[in-house]
Amino acid sequence: MPEFSTVMWWLGAAILFLFLWFVGTGMLRSMTTPLPAPPPEGELRRVNVKYRCSICGVEVKMTLAAEEDPPPPRHCMDDMDLVAPIE
Repeated sequence: MPEFSTVMWWLGAAILFLFLWFVGTGMLRSMTTPLPAPPPEGELRRVNVKYRCSICGVEVKMTLAAEEDPPPPRHCMDDMDLVAPIE
């Protein structure tokens, strides 16, 4: 009969193998699945854009927009300036 420590080493190795196997196959599966289709026109998309009014200094953070590259909002009768790049 094998010693207890030998059994524990084999059991730990088997658990580690199964963990790495499932993580590896999950990573490969996530790389092969296609990207979801873009949302239909008119539906809001998630954006992260910041604008600043050059006249009064008011800042606006836009988180949802109908387009991926939304036009700048207007403030003080003028278009606001882009502060952060579109991600």
